Amino acid sequence: MDDSLSDHDFYLTDVSPKDKPWDIHRAASDAVRDLYRDSRHKHYATRIDECSPYLGFAVSVDDEYESKFKLQTAFFCRVRNCPTCQWRRSMKWRARFFQALPSVYQDYPTVRWVFVTLTVKNCPVEELRETLEHMSHAWNKFSRRKVFPGIGWVRSVEVTRAKDGTAHPHYHCLIAVPASYFGNKYLKQAEWTEFWRQSLKVDYTPIVDVRSVKPKSKAKGDAAQREIFDAVCETFKYSVKESDLTADRFWLGELTDQLHKTRAIATGGILKQYLIEKDREEVEDLIHIQEDNTELENREAANENDPVIHFGWREKIKRYAKEAKIV
Repeated sequence: MDDSLSDHDFYLTDVSPKDKPWDIHRAASDAVRDLYRDSRHKHYATRIDECSPYLGFAVSVDDEYESKFKLQTAFFCRVRNCPTCQWRRSMKWRARFFQALPSVYQDYPTVRWVFVTLTVKNCPVEELRETLEHMSHAWNKFSRRKVFPGIGWVRSVEVTRAKDGTAHPHYHCLIAVPASYFGNKYLKQAEWTEFWRQSLKVDYTPIVDVRSVKPKSKAKGDAAQREIFDAVCETFKYSVKESDLTADRFWLGELTDQLHKTRAIATGGILKQYLIEKDREEVEDLIHIQEDNTELENREAANENDPVIHFGWREKIKRYAKEAKIV
């Protein structure tokens, strides 16, 4: 693709600064692609190379005469460790959760939230799958204990790379609890830690972090729902940091094998019914997502009369630039 610009062209971030993440994540995708090349995963390099080469944005003008860019067309490779696709999946899950919240509060008006991080000792990256299976079995025991306060939960896996090259898998859990939990059923952090240790059946004390999600104000309605914004973002953040994905070719290759067909996000209890994906089309849709954490209800949400501007990826300068036309 020609990286040069004419006097009539411009960059995506020139007209829509909030879309800077596109440049950042697509550049990281290039770095992951390069590591996959000349490896047993070179087919992933080919797929990532063809990820989001062009973006079509419908452009509308709001009541304050400001231009609003809404992604209308794009192609995604859906490789698990593609930074661009990982980012879009993260946004999709956040959007789905926030979209479900009004129904959750309507059915369970007194529900409260606890954010819990559960860890295990680091493991060689070659043993990551075995460690994740162990953690999954431990979670099943943990969440079924009588003392477990959750009436619903969302659990995501994050894997970070330690300085010595080992893997550090851990769970981020957003747990819905009844209001009574903060009375005589409250569990201290030491108790959470011990219950997780017992479920793991290990002879060391794992690190467990427990935080009650408290309202920042007495706001009601939609504003009150924003109290869990930070916890939701942490729960549905990337499975693997982009800096870890691009740090080492061997580590990335082993990570790819170990994570193959493993589940990144799981739901349970009352939250499962609100977060279930209706069909394959919904599962694969990484386009119709709003930046403000709400997902478009349907493909026709954008005005069909809005003009569409296309931007193409310029690898040498690592920016999306306006395309005169798409062939």
